[in-house]
Amino acid sequence: MKNLTLIVHADIEQALADTLRSLQQVSGFTFTPVEGHGAQANRDPTVSARDLVVGYTPHVRVDILLEDSDVDEVMQALRTANCGLAGRGVFWVTQVEQQGLL
Repeated sequence: MKNLTLIVHADIEQALADTLRSLQQVSGFTFTPVEGHGAQANRDPTVSARDLVVGYTPHVRVDILLEDSDVDEVMQALRTANCGLAGRGVFWVTQVEQQGLL
């Protein structure tokens, strides 16, 4: 089992949710609001005037538990989806040691 984590700009949250719901390999996902802090380039199209004033960019962290064999297919689907994700996020994949219900 793997955990696919995405950090994406908050303005694509709904479109990304629709895309994830359409993927058979994704049984569920979690969105968590996060703030992106750091040097902000003026040429970055995701940085708004508001972001420059308050000093951070609103993002969403997305966690998706996937079978090992589904990770590449889900990543390819996200790369080709028309949900505004291109150039607007980062990801990592980690091994899940244990999982279950409490």
